[in-house]
Amino acid sequence: MGYRKRKLELTWIGKERRPKLEPRILLEDLEKSYHAAHQVSAQDIFDNKLVFGDNLLALKALE
Repeated sequence: MGYRKRKLELTWIGKERRPKLEPRILLEDLEKSYHAAHQVSAQDIFDNKLVFGDNLLALKALE
């Protein structure tokens, strides 16, 4: 029972040379933002957040 499962790894030419990335700062563009003019029902959510909790962590892991 000496079989060990090997971890898969993506490889490509130049993988070792990682460029230094600048931090990304998101700026709100009001022309591209949508805001409802009025509340229709009590369940309306005026939360314009696109990425939430765990999804944000997943996106950060891709950097």
